Amino acid sequence: MRVYAAELTGLAPNVVLTATTSALAAVQRETRTVPIGFVNVTDPVGSGFVASLARPGGNITGFSSFEPLMGGKWVQLLKEIVPWATRIAVMSNPDIDPQTRFYASSIEVAAASLSVKLIATPVHDSAEIESAIAALGRDKGSGLIVLSGLFPFAHRELIAGLADRYRVPAVYPYREFVQSGGLLSYGVDLAAQFRQAAPYVDRILKGDKSGDLPVQAPTKFELVINLKTAKALGLEVPPQLLASADEVIE
Repeated sequence: MRVYAAELTGLAPNVVLTATTSALAAVQRETRTVPIGFVNVTDPVGSGFVASLARPGGNITGFSSFEPLMGGKWVQLLKEIVPWATRIAVMSNPDIDPQTRFYASSIEVAAASLSVKLIATPVHDSAEIESAIAALGRDKGSGLIVLSGLFPFAHRELIAGLADRYRVPAVYPYREFVQSGGLLSYGVDLAAQFRQAAPYVDRILKGDKSGDLPVQAPTKFELVINLKTAKALGLEVPPQLLASADEVIE
């Protein structure tokens, strides 16, 4: 990614649009002058990309995917669909996606209120992903939360497939996991963020300074449930959960 970022900025573009925190960090390392727009970035202020949401300053602006209470929502959803879960693994790659730490507080609060034990599950490659999910599959009281980030998204088909194979109920941050066979997802509508980013790119190309355009917080979240996967796992999705879903895959 760093190689590509250097190659892109070396072309002297008028603006670069990035997606994910890791991609933004790679491009930021290469330039502090070329305007950069972003989508799907977790806590741009806490990560040091912008000075504030209202006045980003510098050369960066865009659309954040960060909602601090999201972690608690993932725990809640998993307990709703698997009420007997007593252990929840929280999977991420902290080396590639360090921003996932911003979800820790809300996850811990929700887990404590629901009497669930959390298991930090850092993974760095395919072998570690399989080992972790296989271990969860040996305990029927286990569930899995996959945090948002570039690493899990790139491995979404592997993660969803292993969770199904080892019969581990899992909650994911993006609909693409559910489209790959995962159980359910709750998160920002990424396609909507790209549509929102287009007018920002247009304004920058017409002369607006990226640092003067406010960073926008997410406004649309979507719940997607794969009913076929739920049935294969022997789970009965609560009617109220089905009714609140934005999409149900049958």
